[in-house]
Amino acid sequence: MPAPDSLVVLSQWISAGNTHPNSCYRESIWPLAPLIDNPSTSLLSIRWGHCPAALLDEMKLVVWTMINGQLRPSYLQSRGVRARARVSAPEMLETCREWIRLARWLNGRGIGSLGDCTETEWRAYARTRMVDGRSRDSAERSCSRLTDLWAFDQLSARPSRIPRPPWDTEGVDNFLPAVDGGSGGENSTEPLDPHVLGPLLVWAIRFVDDFADDILVAWAEVRRLTAHVDATPSTPEGRAAVEEFLLPLVDSGALLPSTWHKGRRSLALTYIAAITGASFGQVDRFNQRHRLSDLAARRAGSCPLEFPVTGRIDGKLWREHMDFSEAAELMRHLGTAAAVICLYLTGMRPQEVQGLRSGCCPDPEPGPGGVPGRHLIRNRREENAEDDTPPPHLVRGRHYKNVTDDDGNHVSAGEVREVPWVAITPVVHAIRVLERMVPKGELLLSAAHHDFTHQRGNHGSLKTSALNKRIEDFVAWVNREAKAQGLADQVIPEDPHGAIGTSRFRRTLAWYIARRPGGLIALAIQYGHMRTVLDARTSSGYGSRSRRGIHSVLDIETALSAANTAAKLRDQAAAGEKISGPAARRALTAAADTPRFEGRIVPRTFASKAAKFLARDGVVLYDNPDAFLICAFKHDNALCEPEPGATAPRQYDCQTGCGNTARTDTYARQMREKADEIDRRAAFVPEKLAKRMRRNAGNFRKMADAHDATAQTAEALT
Repeated sequence: MPAPDSLVVLSQWISAGNTHPNSCYRESIWPLAPLIDNPSTSLLSIRWGHCPAALLDEMKLVVWTMINGQLRPSYLQSRGVRARARVSAPEMLETCREWIRLARWLNGRGIGSLGDCTETEWRAYARTRMVDGRSRDSAERSCSRLTDLWAFDQLSARPSRIPRPPWDTEGVDNFLPAVDGGSGGENSTEPLDPHVLGPLLVWAIRFVDDFADDILVAWAEVRRLTAHVDATPSTPEGRAAVEEFLLPLVDSGALLPSTWHKGRRSLALTYIAAITGASFGQVDRFNQRHRLSDLAARRAGSCPLEFPVTGRIDGKLWREHMDFSEAAELMRHLGTAAAVICLYLTGMRPQEVQGLRSGCCPDPEPGPGGVPGRHLIRNRREENAEDDTPPPHLVRGRHYKNVTDDDGNHVSAGEVREVPWVAITPVVHAIRVLERMVPKGELLLSAAHHDFTHQRGNHGSLKTSALNKRIEDFVAWVNREAKAQGLADQVIPEDPHGAIGTSRFRRTLAWYIARRPGGLIALAIQYGHMRTVLDARTSSGYGSRSRRGIHSVLDIETALSAANTAAKLRDQAAAGEKISGPAARRALTAAADTPRFEGRIVPRTFASKAAKFLARDGVVLYDNPDAFLICAFKHDNALCEPEPGATAPRQYDCQTGCGNTARTDTYARQMREKADEIDRRAAFVPEKLAKRMRRNAGNFRKMADAHDATAQTAEALT
């Protein structure tokens, strides 16, 4: 039994580096921070004020048992592979909340002990709790947590003898809401709309590549000026300098240096103190005496910093000068831009990006004599060939999902990933910028060092909710700036599927690799190279220690895309369209044999099915709208030279004359439309370029003519 002074979290469950405060059993707030080593997890607490007094002692004991105990192996054996003897602190908190919710319901029915919760109460509570407009997955999690209440009560020093819930013996299906088609999990996440992602990525890269130097210099200057003001004493000379600077501005009707404060414009006190040499107090007293903040709100002016601006948009300087009052906001947006690049262009989960530290992406080591080393990841057909090109940058960090110790217990700190991520150039630039924003060895997204306004010293990295809010603020800033710069075509529209959240980037990367191989947005070629790395599985898994990492997401998206391609070809053939190409007959056969995929619901079991679906060499169809053809991918026929074992073509390297290609009437028509478009553009470019463009248009028409001459109907081919 725990005593009143017993620790809430016993020492054997606290890692050596965890210094978060613990508490005593008797206290009304139990911090779970001693169990939290994941920098992306908020520091959580159990608050007993929500638990009814009649059931408080019993609930405290069973929760303490959960925090410090382990479920029996015999109990876990029948719970599936996801069951854990000990779970994470966030899951403990959610479980405790579920138990307290039951306690409040029992108390409302006049029941003062968990042991008095009979089977009748269990069934009544299930009817109340499980059909309250909830999804089936959510209700099933509640049932599991309530079953754990019975299991942990059996392990406690003084069991309340709450009976076993009926769903644990009868099966849970009868206690859950009706199937509504809802689905949880990562793969139900909608990818970002291309019209949203395109300008979002353009602006994120623009911030990192073009604006970062100006923003970082401005922030350094703001900190220098602020520190100088903090150390400046009040002197008669300072007071005179303030009057000499401000009174002419007030009398002439000129704009006053201003900044945002508590949602409104007010006089920029620190800036004025810095440029006049006065103390902050002298400027503040002068401001109050003359009521200048009210005047500054009506005559708001800028606070220019004295250094040259270098960043450009479309060849023009993006600012005449950097402003003292916007430096903190721009630093916030710079960190957000770098985070967006890392979240999208690596395939990492948000937790993994949040766990990266300065120094995680060192420059590759040069080889003997200063010659760069050979590629770690390269085409296997060149295994024995010399390769003097620089090796790729590798990002080393931790992963957290499903990390357990030898006993199957959740490990909050995660573990260092054995296989690093491959970083393309924009990611390397983003990491370098983040390394300039935080101290050496610190988290790249440190909550303390990315709090530029309040400096509150928050724990760990920026949390998911904070990153989501910052992305929304970044989009709002971009749209204001795009309109101010006359770049209406670079405004980021609203996404039709809701807010841009961190969880959507990883799915979107897989969507683009699978469905936009030639690319309609920036960095298409890099997507193609990432596809090659992913298909090769050279390192036993890019971005994961097994195929269940980014591979499973990519396999799912590729399988969905291939199924859609087959359905589209089947519908076109049924509508009378003709088909040409060496793989036309094989493509039609594959389309006929591929089941139509209705809807977008992707259960967890679909990943393994998708991998098997893609492994059917020769009968999986890949749509390539940029090459105006369909690839019925057969590995040995492919002229794009895929990796050994690859289940998809290098669609960005599609070759004329490949034996895997098929073309429909629709694509032939689109090729002629493309040729007409190229001809129209050629009229507005220099002659040499115009000749090349017209020659390209002619090639499109020749291929369309070849299709018309050789295309056959589905009946003729089959």
